[in-house]
Amino acid sequence: MAEGRSRLTSKQASAPPKGIIMTTEEMQKFSKDSMEMAMSSLGAWSKTAQAIAVEFVDYSKKSAEGSAAAWEKLMGAKSLDKAMEVQSEYLKSSYEDFVAEATKLGELYTDLAKEAYKPFEGALAKATAMK
Repeated sequence: MAEGRSRLTSKQASAPPKGIIMTTEEMQKFSKDSMEMAMSSLGAWSKTAQAIAVEFVDYSKKSAEGSAAAWEKLMGAKSLDKAMEVQSEYLKSSYEDFVAEATKLGELYTDLAKEAYKPFEGALAKATAMK
């Protein structure tokens, strides 16, 4: 054995560290609380993920409809100037819609993170206080 290292006796090796022993009731409460936190977080995640999916579908539908309408206007253009005007209007509105949708989705993702974290705030505060 290297110098400076000490050997543990069999009694020391089999004894759990102090402060870690839990009674059966404490273990059951800890398990129940952990499961409740996980289920609450999963519920929040599920609800917000569904809202995000609905937003994606709505935006995709709106984008496809706008694209079809712009294509019809473009096909009906009688001059190159009119075609350029239609194309410019479509690009401008398409970009504005995209930025608005990206902002909305960003807010939904932020809400998702906040809601999923809420159930764990108390446990984190307890763990931080124990240090």
